[in-house]
Amino acid sequence: MAFVICEPCIDVKDTACVDVCPVDCIHPRHDEPQFALAKMLYIHPDECIDCGACVPACPVEAIFSLDETPRHWSSFIDANRRFFE
Repeated sequence: MAFVICEPCIDVKDTACVDVCPVDCIHPRHDEPQFALAKMLYIHPDECIDCGACVPACPVEAIFSLDETPRHWSSFIDANRRFFE
């Protein structure tokens, strides 16, 4: 896992990050059934290639590299991983 989406994405789900991801590792997308039910977007830990394109695209600054994830949002590391189980 290279990047993590954290709390600021909850109930926002702006898909600008989805649009710039070159490997389509951010889900759920608007066209996926889970989109309406999901509280936020998630980055697939095994598919992310660590390009960082999503970080500047996020309007709510919710995306962090794994190493720079704020301690108070560290639970989102597992939340991103669990979404894809």
